[in-house]
Amino acid sequence: MSHFSQIKTQIRNLTGLQAALTDMGIDWKAGPREVRGYRGQTASAEVAIEQDNGYDVGFRWNGQEYELVADLQYWQQNLTVNGFLNQVTQRYAYHTVVNETTKQGFQVAQQQKNEDGSIRLVLQRWAG
Repeated sequence: MSHFSQIKTQIRNLTGLQAALTDMGIDWKAGPREVRGYRGQTASAEVAIEQDNGYDVGFRWNGQEYELVADLQYWQQNLTVNGFLNQVTQRYAYHTVVNETTKQGFQVAQQQKNEDGSIRLVLQRWAG
């Protein structure tokens, strides 16, 4: 019986996911890689995060999105699972907004992190 949990996300872009993890200071490895779990079980993932306890956290493509794959009993990150996913999702959204608006000719004019943890972006585009 597998001990791996799969948690759905709204993350659909691998580059944005990797940038979000880098922003968070997480040492991740590009896949496909085997994520280690209970009693030597493994699951394939496109991004793997090794933990000191020998159990890994990963993100794998399920055909629609990158889902978190881990044996949650051995979770060893600084944040709870929900806190971790919230922060990854926020950083992913930030990179998605900046990348998509840059393609449309915008640039970040101001960036402010609010007390509640949200990020306020002011974008500008010069009309030629």
